[in-house]
Amino acid sequence: MAEVAPVTIEINDAYFCQHLKEVCAECSYDGREENDTFFGFDPIAREGIEAPASSQNKEGQYQCKKHGSAACSQCYGWKKQISRARVAAKKAGKKSS
Repeated sequence: MAEVAPVTIEINDAYFCQHLKEVCAECSYDGREENDTFFGFDPIAREGIEAPASSQNKEGQYQCKKHGSAACSQCYGWKKQISRARVAAKKAGKKSS
């Protein structure tokens, strides 16, 4: 039986699985490399980010439930969230050395 690729969704230029996770054990999805590359980073081992509570609008775009915006910089500030995850990963790597 052929493997089925996980369903992906795009939220404000970042990719997540149908469970709104960048890394999901439930559907075997890992979008860290694609998102890192899109936002101008070299891929590294880091924790995945998760999208906040979201819903689809009439056009099919995901928008945050908190502000009702498909381009919400507060909820969908992926580059800042990825940067924080990268810093945390680098700090954790230094501690284990």
